[in-house]
Amino acid sequence: MDKRKSSRSSSSRNALSNYIVGKTLGVGGFGKVKLATHILTGLKVAVKILDRQLINDSAAAKVKREINIMRLLVHPHVVRLYEIKETESHIYVVMEYMKCGELFDYITQKGRIHEDEARHFFQQIISGVEHCHRCKIVHRDLKPENLLLDAKLNVKIADFGLGNIMCDGHFLKTSCGTPNYAAPEVISERLYAGPEVDVWSCGVILYAILCGRLPFDDDNFPALYRRIKNGNYPIPGHLSSGANDLISKILVTDPVSRISIPEIRQHSWFNVQLPNYISLNPYTTASEISEIEKTKVDENVLKEMAKNGFDIRVVIESLYNNAQNEATVSYYMLLHSRCKPDMRHQSNDLIQPSADDYTDNHEVYLRPCSSGEGNWALGFKSQSTPHNTMLEVLRTFHSLNVQWKRIGPFNMKCIWLSPGCAYLGARLNGCVSGTQPGPNQICSSSTAAGISLRFRDTVKFEIQLYRASGELYVLDIQRLSGPPFLFLEICGAFLALST
Repeated sequence: MDKRKSSRSSSSRNALSNYIVGKTLGVGGFGKVKLATHILTGLKVAVKILDRQLINDSAAAKVKREINIMRLLVHPHVVRLYEIKETESHIYVVMEYMKCGELFDYITQKGRIHEDEARHFFQQIISGVEHCHRCKIVHRDLKPENLLLDAKLNVKIADFGLGNIMCDGHFLKTSCGTPNYAAPEVISERLYAGPEVDVWSCGVILYAILCGRLPFDDDNFPALYRRIKNGNYPIPGHLSSGANDLISKILVTDPVSRISIPEIRQHSWFNVQLPNYISLNPYTTASEISEIEKTKVDENVLKEMAKNGFDIRVVIESLYNNAQNEATVSYYMLLHSRCKPDMRHQSNDLIQPSADDYTDNHEVYLRPCSSGEGNWALGFKSQSTPHNTMLEVLRTFHSLNVQWKRIGPFNMKCIWLSPGCAYLGARLNGCVSGTQPGPNQICSSSTAAGISLRFRDTVKFEIQLYRASGELYVLDIQRLSGPPFLFLEICGAFLALST
């Protein structure tokens, strides 16, 4: 017995070797939740440790579904899943740590919450729930106990154990969730699409936040179910007309007549002091998130990872392939710790932090080129004319000592030498310092290729301007050869000068 315990303990240490595990945050039916610190980033995380011996086949399917759902969701108001570690004896689910606990405890301590603060919470809840629905996920157990607060009292949706994936044309029928927050069609065991039952739960939560008590409550379950099916609830006199109107449109027993999330967004009460990052909806869907996370990287985070011994090429490749390894986990944790915004009392003049995971202004967009594996591209958008855009691009490149030659309409092949090689490179190319080259003035590609072979600190890339839609044009910058990190450096310098 002692040997088995020792083996499990050793397995746990190996699985969590990148973390310093601390105190227990909670205990559940399948294991416990521990506070841990990611060694590289210093970011505190919550690790749900699930004991396989306590999980039967039915529960295993539920755990797997919850993990798959959390993988799909990346949003400021959904608890973030960082990684999954598995051993023969345990499953380790590493998640965002929510320092201030449950919204339920917050309501219990404060009692009735002021309407402005309640609205702030509700706006964040709706934003997160809407994102779930756009990713085809229905939560089915929304309640204050499953809404967690971070250190700055921002709400994030947690516990997708009863969640499910919605399929077009298919209805759900499982009667689940907490009775006080469950919609009439759920407790009546009728078929339901999904989003409408989450909307009902949001209405119950809003009532509870504003009133400090539940709209439907009874110790006797048959009596409670009758109250919910009838839709009868007390209306406190302190509720404003706007809040009362919104609640009355949510807690409608007929799911077809019940207000939807897009309609909630249009309600005057909801839109008071609505932050830009929520009003500039919709957020990206699951498939769009996947593409974004493949293509957007933060160069400051990459530099920090390079200092910690990571091979940048491996990091970029891992991000593009959506690999689950130490490189991607460390990248997203560093990104999270560096760029996490304060959404507590934002005004409408702030920039939207979307499901792109809170990137700052030092971001580049990468994608693989068709010419071969390991090549990448950067781009930006312009509403100027194609001719003026290309002129500005070439002026900017000239100031960075980039040389080019024209290979087609709005298409240039370029070469850039890092400052240490620039002078010798110019000599080899026969360029005269201080003379601005024209579109066709650059030396032959064979000479440029010779430089690439001779110097490691040289990058060759290609630029192409094309129309995206209407009057919107996109400049695509593709790395052809040279160190990827150096390519990011010239891209970063170009963006800095062109914005």
